[in-house]
Amino acid sequence: MINLRKPCIAGLLAGMLAVSATQAHAAIPLLGKKKPKDDLPAHKLTAAQNALIDKAIAREAQVVKVVKDRAPLVETYIQNMKPDPALLQVPVSDQHFLGRVDFGKVIGDNAYQRSTVKHSGTNGEKRGFASKLNIFKGSGSYISGLNHSLHLEFSEAGFVQMLLIDSKDFNRTEYKFGFVRNDFVGSVRTAVFDVEPATNRTRGRFFGRVWIETQGGNIVRFNGSFAGTEKDIREYYHFDSWRTNVQPGLWLPTSFYVEESDPKSEENTVKFKAVNHIWGYVLKVPQATADNVDVEVAGATDVSNDAQDVSPLGAQRAWVQQAEDNVIERLFQAGLLDAPSDFDKILEQIAGNILAYNNIQTARPVRVRTLLTEPLESLAIGNTIVISKSLIDTTAVPGDKNEQVNNLYAVIAFQLAHIIQGHRLDTKYAFNDRLLFPDTAAFAKIPMHHTDRDNEEAAKKTIELLQPKELQDAGSQFGLYLAQLQQRSKSLTALNEPMLGDSLIKDPKTGTFWLQGLVAKGQKLNMNDLKQNAAMPLGSFLRFDPWTDQVVQMHSAYEPLLSSRDKMPFEVTPVYLKLAYYKAPTTAVDQAAANAAAQNATGSTAADVAAQSATGQTTAPANGAPSNGAAAPVAQPATGTAPANGTIVDQPTQPAVPATGTSNPPQK
Repeated sequence: MINLRKPCIAGLLAGMLAVSATQAHAAIPLLGKKKPKDDLPAHKLTAAQNALIDKAIAREAQVVKVVKDRAPLVETYIQNMKPDPALLQVPVSDQHFLGRVDFGKVIGDNAYQRSTVKHSGTNGEKRGFASKLNIFKGSGSYISGLNHSLHLEFSEAGFVQMLLIDSKDFNRTEYKFGFVRNDFVGSVRTAVFDVEPATNRTRGRFFGRVWIETQGGNIVRFNGSFAGTEKDIREYYHFDSWRTNVQPGLWLPTSFYVEESDPKSEENTVKFKAVNHIWGYVLKVPQATADNVDVEVAGATDVSNDAQDVSPLGAQRAWVQQAEDNVIERLFQAGLLDAPSDFDKILEQIAGNILAYNNIQTARPVRVRTLLTEPLESLAIGNTIVISKSLIDTTAVPGDKNEQVNNLYAVIAFQLAHIIQGHRLDTKYAFNDRLLFPDTAAFAKIPMHHTDRDNEEAAKKTIELLQPKELQDAGSQFGLYLAQLQQRSKSLTALNEPMLGDSLIKDPKTGTFWLQGLVAKGQKLNMNDLKQNAAMPLGSFLRFDPWTDQVVQMHSAYEPLLSSRDKMPFEVTPVYLKLAYYKAPTTAVDQAAANAAAQNATGSTAADVAAQSATGQTTAPANGAPSNGAAAPVAQPATGTAPANGTIVDQPTQPAVPATGTSNPPQK
C-alpha cells in the first residue's frame, strides 16, 4: 500500500495511489450498509426481461467454464497522465505487461486468492512484475504483479472480474437488476440493465451496467466498478469490458479499458488509463508437467519429381529459409504473430513496390506479418518482415485507404535493407530441436534484434531505398512521425522497448532514431496545426480476432480535429468495439486462419461442447500451419524487376498501395 504522503517510487504507476477510507467511500459503494431497494429503476421487470437475465446468468456460467479451460495471451498497457496546457493531458510514464495466463489455475483456486509476490526495493521490476525478458511467465506472477500495480485485490475484486463480472456468484441471490433501455452495439441488439449486489455481502461485487444481446442471452459488454468496505482503504478502479462472438453462441472476453480521474485536477484530467487485450484462446493449454512443447510440421507435399538440383548458393539460402520457417511457425504457435490475413498482402505489396522502384530483384518473395503486441518494433526474420500492431496503428494517418499506410513504407524499407544487405537470421534455428521450448520462454529464447552495426548499415540503405521520386513523400511523412515520437519517447519507455526485434530508437538517452535522417525531411512539428496529425493513438487502424489471431483493417468514420486536445499521439484510448455476430469464413485467407486456429486447439472440453454445439467446425488440414506455404499469402512482387512500362511481375490481383496520394505505383 502506498502512503499518499510519501513520494511515488520510480517505475510504479504514479497515478494509481490508494485513497483514504473517506475518499473510497465517495468513489465506491460500501459494505455494511445494505442498499435501499429503490436504488435501481423502480419499474418492475417484465417476464421477457426476467427470462433474458436468467439466460444471461446461465450463459455467463458457461463462459467461465470455457475460459477456465484456456490459457490465452493477456497484454496490459498502462499510461500515467499529467496535465498539459495545449493537449489537456499527456502521458508521463507507462508500463507494459504480457503473459500467458492459465485461467484454470486462476479461477476458483484458493492458492491465487492473494498476491504472494514479495515487493522490495525501489525498482519497478522488483515490485511484483518481472523484467522484460521474464515477463512472459506463468499466471501467478502476471496477475499478482498487475493487481499490485492497479491496487486491486486478486480473487473477486481483481483482474479476473474485469473479464467475468463475478466468476463464482453471478446469480439472482447475490445481484439485482434494473432495466435501462434497448440499445444496438454495432449490429447487435442488446438490452441494457443496471446491476448491483442484492445483499450486504458486497465486498468485491460488481456495481455497474451490462449489455445482454437478445438473440442468445450473452453478456457482450459490462461497465462499472467493484464494491469496497468501510475499512477498505483501497480504491477499485472503473473499467469497461468488451467481448467478441468468436464462434456461434460463444462470446469471449476480448478487451477492457480502465480509467480513473485525477481528483486534484481542475480541468477533469485523468490520473491514469490502461487497456487490456486477450487473444490466442485456441493456443495449446500448457501442461504443468511438460518442459517442452513439441512443434510438429506435417502435411508436406511430395514434389520430388519436379525438383531441380540446388546450387551451393541456393543451398545456403534454403538453409536460411528453413531457419526462418521454423521461427515464424514457432512464434505463430506461441500466439505472437497474426494468422495470414488480407492486410498482410497489402504490406507485402508495399515491400514489392519499394523493390520494384529501386529495380531490385530478390531470390524469393518477401513476406510480411503482424506482431500482435503493443511495443513499437519491427524485425526481419529471413525474408519475412514483422511489424508490431501498435507501430502500424500509430503510423496510420487519416486519409483514404492508400494514404493511411504511407508511413509504413519507411518501416518496411528499413527491414528490407536488412534483407538486401544479408543481415540474416542465426541459422542455428534451422535445427528444429532448438525451438522445442515452452511458449512462455519465447521472448527469452528467440531474440531477433539486429546489432547496432547492422542497424547503422540498414539505416543508410533505407535512405537510398526511399530516393525514388515516388517514395520521397513517404520518407518525409515518417520523419514527422519520428519528430512526434521524439517528444514522447522519454515518458513512454515501455512502448519503445521491443519484445523481439528492433526499436525505432537508437539512443534512449538522447531520443535519436536509427532513421534520424528522415526527421529533417519532414515538416516542423506543430501541435496547434489541426491539418497536421503526425501520429495516431493506439488501436487506430487494426483489430484482431481473439480466436483466430487474424488482424483486420478497421473502417472508422472520419473524425475532424476541433482543437489540439483532439490529438492523442501514442495514447491509450477507450475501447469501443463494433460488435457483430459470428460469420463462417468466406475467403481462403479467413479459412486458413480458422484452420490454423483449429489446428492449435487440443480438443473440446465439455464446456466447449455446450458453448459451441452449432459451430460446425471442420478439421484443420494437416498443412494448416501458415509458415509451411499452404496457407501463405499469394505471391507478391518482391521477386520481379520493374519493366520499362511500370508493371510488376507476378503482381497480385489487389491493387498495389501507392507511396503518395499523387503518384501511381507499378501495378498490373
